[in-house]
Amino acid sequence: MPEGPSIVILTEQAQAFAGRTIAAASGNSKAVPFAELPGQPLLSLRSWGKHFLLELPLYTLRIHFLLFGSYRIDERKDGAAPRLALHFEEGGELNFYACSVKLVEGDLAQAYDWRADVMSPHWSARLALKKLRAQPARLVCDALLDQDIFAGVGNIIKNEVLFRLRLHPLSLVGALPQGKLRALVQQARQYSFDFKAWKLAFVLKQHWQVHNRSICPRCQRTLQRAHLGLSQRRSFWCGHCQKRYGADG
Repeated sequence: MPEGPSIVILTEQAQAFAGRTIAAASGNSKAVPFAELPGQPLLSLRSWGKHFLLELPLYTLRIHFLLFGSYRIDERKDGAAPRLALHFEEGGELNFYACSVKLVEGDLAQAYDWRADVMSPHWSARLALKKLRAQPARLVCDALLDQDIFAGVGNIIKNEVLFRLRLHPLSLVGALPQGKLRALVQQARQYSFDFKAWKLAFVLKQHWQVHNRSICPRCQRTLQRAHLGLSQRRSFWCGHCQKRYGADG
């Protein structure tokens, strides 16, 4: 599943399409009124967390890439039927595959709280801290994946941030020292920007410390792995380096 930094990269790559007019639209999405799209100008291309947003005069097309979604700019994926394909009067095309496409009605400012997007210039660390403190019984592995708190953070970022901070994924939010809690918020944003820089340089996986790894780079012990929390997403952690905070810790 593409995480927030990957969607920011897509948004930057596709900015040249802003202002172009849709000439033809097709695809196998059942949520898109394809006949309404030709003639509409693409007002803006934006991202919020893991959502890629194509703003049109009538509504916004919201694309979520789920687990296996992908896209092509000015080319097509061999042998795959697009969920949404847009061709423009000025030239060029955008093609999206194996993703979810939905319509967002009304003003995007009303539909999205940009303060929750960890890569947005409007990101609010104070708001994230407030939301975390209101959920003291929550596991940190679940809290980091909550898109209402950390929009854009995915499983890779979750695992790597917890390792950076030496936090066990089953730690309770309310049991964390205040310094650790603030660091959690800060690193969720910092690692997202690191992720983006590494991905653009084609070295992202080289920087993974625990995600999909077997040996702890700090103490050389075998890493633990399991599907944890309510989200049941894969966690990788070091049972020696990462401290568990909470009643059972």
